[in-house]
Amino acid sequence: MREKILIIEDEKELISGLKLNLDFEGYTVISALDGEEGLKRALNEAPDLILLDIMLPKKDGLDVCRELRQRNVTTPIIMLTAKGDEVDKVVGLEIGADDYVTKPFGIKELLARIKAQLRRDNREERRAPSVFRFDDVEIDFIHFKIRRKGRELDLTSMEVAILKHFVAHRGEVVTREDLLDRIWGHEKYPSTRTIDNHILKLRKKIEEDPDASKVIFSVYGEGYRFMGGV
Repeated sequence: MREKILIIEDEKELISGLKLNLDFEGYTVISALDGEEGLKRALNEAPDLILLDIMLPKKDGLDVCRELRQRNVTTPIIMLTAKGDEVDKVVGLEIGADDYVTKPFGIKELLARIKAQLRRDNREERRAPSVFRFDDVEIDFIHFKIRRKGRELDLTSMEVAILKHFVAHRGEVVTREDLLDRIWGHEKYPSTRTIDNHILKLRKKIEEDPDASKVIFSVYGEGYRFMGGV
């Protein structure tokens, strides 16, 4: 079955060029010229991956991304950003985008990123269950929830992606670089402190005492080891 890619982009010539190349690579391609139409197609047509421009009429790409994640849509999203828009890149990743490419971009680079996201998404989905339980904690990947001692907390799409990766590799050392590459989809991110900030938030949701972690251990000079259920 051909994987389906949704392009949300207001430049018709760019859409035509992308359709030509993606069709040649064996993908089914659908498109939308504005954010409102793109959001509807993303919700109704279940694409396997979304290419999402930031600057769009009616509803910008950041709002589209944010709304999809709020609706628990976990489809990989690659943002298309204008050159030099570093703030938009960071905001896009923080609200749940998986990767970005900067215009103008080479088609080979974009295809490589698409393939990487589809591989990562399929692999992690296969290895992580819909619900994962350990001790008094229940992680609900479908509904983006953590339940602990009767208390229910919401998870962001980025936290879900990190936890899926941890669960798929529980007991193993997961480096910060691996998390950046697997979760954000590229190697050059402003700072590995971003990962540390996400881990701190997760510890507060999962752990009884975040300062004396018994689930997400720090491995000095390397990264983290997730011991839930081990």
